[in-house]
This record gives sequence, structure tokens and C-alpha cells, in this order.
Amino acid sequence: MTDTTGWKQNAQDRPFIASFSGGKDSTLALYKASQVGQAVGLLVMLEEEGKRSRSHGMPPELIQAQADSIGLPVFTAAASWADYESVFMHLLEKAKQQGAEVLVTGDLDMPAHGCWHDKVTKNAGLQLGMPLWEMDHREAVDEFINLGFITMIVTVNLSLGMTEDDLGRILTPEYVLELEARKIDPCGEGGEFHTTVIDGPLFQQPIAVRKCPIIRDGDYAFLPLERA
Repeated sequence: MTDTTGWKQNAQDRPFIASFSGGKDSTLALYKASQVGQAVGLLVMLEEEGKRSRSHGMPPELIQAQADSIGLPVFTAAASWADYESVFMHLLEKAKQQGAEVLVTGDLDMPAHGCWHDKVTKNAGLQLGMPLWEMDHREAVDEFINLGFITMIVTVNLSLGMTEDDLGRILTPEYVLELEARKIDPCGEGGEFHTTVIDGPLFQQPIAVRKCPIIRDGDYAFLPLERA
């Protein structure tokens, strides 16, 4: 039986490593955990070529810009899907050597049983912290926006109601209402979209970005960003 009693509070008074995609959910989780615990770094997984992040397709230099503005070191490595878990475990071990006791993630809907993050943290001798777990999706988005975070839509799934016109848009209260009117989860938890955070209360300065030409791949369209 999985013990989930501390998943929302495990970062309390503990040093933690934050699994970081550069998007809104991982950023909000980092913010909330940082209010009660001490972050020792950001854990970022790259695709096997090392040119883009595994989750949101961000270039390493943009991730580094976010980390520099936040003021945290990056624990990063490239991995294929075949060796993803072993590489992830290696980064957890490095973070543990730097004092981390908890892995913080931005998951909202992680199942209580069969949770991959729960397995790897136990194997690494760490606790799992998920400040957003089981949070209402609209509540999470509203809190993120009301805190003053600025995030841009960078990936859309065209088969789930999103369009290329959504790329580059900033998540605002008005846009959230529009997404809901279009029957789209405002958190994008169904895989509808991904975002890149460029400013907010964690950041010492905003991230200046340049929009690159849109890339299309099957049902997906991507807006690559570069540091301006």
C-alpha cells in the first residue's frame, strides 16, 4: 500500500530537489515548496541528443536562463526513454549528495498507487513532495496567475481543441475563460498544451525570449523559443 499522507507537505522544513520542466505546474510547485522548504536545485531531463528538454522541448540555454533568474543550480542529463529511469536515479543521487531529502514535482493528478515518482524516490532514499497533488485544475491556474507568474503557450495538440493561433499566447484570466469555453482543461492536464514560464515571483528578472518559426509534427505544433 502506498503511503500518500505526506505527498502535499513533505517539503516542509526540508531541503529538496525540484523536477523542473520550465512550465507552469513545475514552477508553481517549486514556488509553493520554497515557501516552506529549501530548494537545492532544479532537475531537468534532456532528450538523448541533449538539445532539448524531455518534457517541454526547451533548449538548455533557456532552461539555464530560468535557473539563473531563480538562483538555483541545474542537475541535468540527456537520456533516451530506454535509460530514462537509470539516468533520473543518478541525478537524484547527485542531489541527495548535495543535501536534498525530497523530490518535488508539479503533478496534479498522479495516481495514489503505481506512482513512478514514488518508486524512484523510495529507491533513492528520498521523500516525495507534490504540493499541487489533487488540486482543482482551475484553482491551480488561478493561483499561478494571481501570484504574478507569466507563462507562454509553446506546444499545442491540434487534435484536442488547440490551434496554432494559441502558440505564443500568455495565460491570463481572460484566456483561461476562453479555454474553458472551448472545453479545454485550463491546466492542459489532458496533454492539450505546454507552457514556458518567463517571469514571476521566483524570478530575479524576466526571461527575454525570441519566437522562432512554428514546427509541425503530426497532431502537434511547437513554438521554439530562444533567449533574446
